[in-house]
Amino acid sequence: MASGPRQLLETVQSGLLRPGPDATYADGDDAAWQTVDWPALTRREQILGRRVNYVDTGGDKPPIVFIHGLGGNWQNWLLQIPAFMDRYRCVALDLPGFGASELPAEPISIRGYGRVVDALCDRLGLDRPVIVGNSMGGFVGAEVAIAFPTRVRALVLISAAGLSIEYLRREPLLTFARLWAAGSARVLAGRDLIVRRPRLRRGALGLLLRYPERLSGPLTEELVQGAGKPGFLPALEALLSYSFRDRLGEIEIPVLIVWGRNDMLVPVADADGFQELIGPNARKVIFEDTGHGAMIERPSRFNALLREFLRGNPAPEARVEGVSA
Repeated sequence: MASGPRQLLETVQSGLLRPGPDATYADGDDAAWQTVDWPALTRREQILGRRVNYVDTGGDKPPIVFIHGLGGNWQNWLLQIPAFMDRYRCVALDLPGFGASELPAEPISIRGYGRVVDALCDRLGLDRPVIVGNSMGGFVGAEVAIAFPTRVRALVLISAAGLSIEYLRREPLLTFARLWAAGSARVLAGRDLIVRRPRLRRGALGLLLRYPERLSGPLTEELVQGAGKPGFLPALEALLSYSFRDRLGEIEIPVLIVWGRNDMLVPVADADGFQELIGPNARKVIFEDTGHGAMIERPSRFNALLREFLRGNPAPEARVEGVSA
């Protein structure tokens, strides 16, 4: 069994973690997102003094704001936006320092990211959106809900950072992160090979996803574009230097907590922590045989769950087959 970050990475890259048969894994509709005219939906705005890149499906429908995690980009939501854009205005941004967004004018911080999201919502006239965040994006989404309580209608946390990370040993983690960041440059350089060869996807994405080799080539190509961005290390520093544990009880809106049982980056026990600290308005759902990106790994299940949550179902998991509370 891997006993540390380096050993875990070596285990993943060696291919020792083998997938079992499961037709529901990576069952996203690639045909749907590949037919969308994404350039026509892409915008750039000056937000708090820096250019922020985002996708906006537009219209006056109820809004959803999607926030990616550390090392991600707006494309992390390619399997959600087409599924919801008929009934919702979907906005997915590249956080400053990631994707095609500039670094922020001030040092990266979770509070700063929260202000960026709030300012973007204000600029776009989004009336109380539902915020959906993965990993660091969940950390940021929860920060928005705390700092701007009238801004957010509901919150979805997918393997959200912000709890156990505060107990990690800072220097070893940053050392590992620097190695990971250096490896990201190689991921970008070898992007074509990673897209074509499923075994290489495990080496590139195996810490994030349970079975990355099952992703389609086109989706993999979009996801790896998030690697090697200048915000990675400063954002990790921000994750390690900020805690909102004592303020999570201030969140009074409905919260859906989604986690992968086999998440290797943020322990599944953190789902219990978020539920306990937020209180009775939080619902927890665990996806079995799933890693850190439930919306990418189990898109049909996740989208069905999110759809029920958006409809106001107080027990959305009861309507979704294959998901356990």
